[in-house]
Formats: sequence, structure tokens, C-alpha cells
Amino acid sequence: MTIKIINKSQHALPEYETIASAGMDLRANITDPITLNPLERALVKTGLFIELPIGYEAQVRPRSGLAFKKGITVLNSPGTVDADYRGEIGVILVNLSNEPFVIENGERVAQLVIAKHERAEWELVETLSETVRGEGGFGSTGVK
Repeated sequence: MTIKIINKSQHALPEYETIASAGMDLRANITDPITLNPLERALVKTGLFIELPIGYEAQVRPRSGLAFKKGITVLNSPGTVDADYRGEIGVILVNLSNEPFVIENGERVAQLVIAKHERAEWELVETLSETVRGEGGFGSTGVK
């Protein structure tokens, strides 16, 4: 698949790190470092603009290393970039740790996964088919 991209950042295009990687790292494209204090959030620009084919989305997801080691995650995870969006890709980061975190220019702040999706049509009905699970949710199937 080929996706049109404009790169207004000073960084290389996102790329897959291995043959089996699902996501490509997104880098901060900022002029000054951003300090995220505990529980603060910020919109971090990437300098990237894309044109996806209809039927695809780009999902902005957290980087596991930042989440585990630093408590930094993507707030609306996954964030969706729709096929008709032409603005700059931004990453909403939040600091869930107890310590300030400084985002530097070029830092890998999130990953981008390209995913196919379907469009649904609703069929209004009076009843739904029954299953063993039924209405059970939110942990109803047990702990293990």
C-alpha cells in the first residue's frame, strides 16, 4: 500500500523497525522542549500530513517503553486519523507518573498503525439473538 505524505518536520519519515512491526514511530516536531508535569497533557505536533485511501484509518497508539518506564501514554488511545483529514498529525500525550517528563524535538512519542475498517449500516430490530454470555460485561466472565 502506498500513502501520500507531506513531511514538514526536520526528521525522517516514519518507518517500520522490523519486518513484523505493525506500527511506525512518530517523532515530536517541536521548537522548544515540552515539560509534562504529573497529570498534565499536551498536543505534540509531528510535522506530518497524510492522505489515506477511503476504507483505512491511521491509529495513533502509545509506545510501550514510554508507558512502562515513564508513565507517558496517548490520552485518546488509539487516536484515529480519518481518510478525509488533511491536517497535521498530532499526538495527545498525558503524564500518568509522579515526576515531570520532558519531551525533546525528535523524540519518539507514539506509534502509527495503518488499519482497514468497514462502514456499518444499522438494522433497527426489537430483539437480539441470545448467547451464553448474554448481557454480562465489565468482568463478568471472571478474573482468570
